[in-house]
Amino acid sequence: MKKKVLLIEDNQDIRESAAELLALCGFEVFVAESGEEGLLLIRNQPDVVISDVVMQNMSGYEVFNRLQADESTRNIPFIFTTALSEKKDQLKAFELGVQNYLIKPYDERELLSCIKKCLQIE
Repeated sequence: MKKKVLLIEDNQDIRESAAELLALCGFEVFVAESGEEGLLLIRNQPDVVISDVVMQNMSGYEVFNRLQADESTRNIPFIFTTALSEKKDQLKAFELGVQNYLIKPYDERELLSCIKKCLQIE
């Protein structure tokens, strides 16, 4: 059974290339271009969520906090992708409970490694 990944990314180029990579690697991918859309797609019960941090209307932090507030989604591993590269931003994410933090532009292998680590697969 394919592992499900919810990808929330407002940049179309990044969204499309990441979704294609994940699909080629055997994941079932649900794609959202906003935090709001991501929250709607959470009903697909993804095994991991990958979200940009800085997005219009709803940030990745807001998405994460909403998922944490819901008993049915709080244990879904969460990965942030962002251009925010300062240590304080990374620390904030880890203190909240985010499993991983990728700084853009990230390498495809980094993304796959983070997902596999979250899902505890080789």
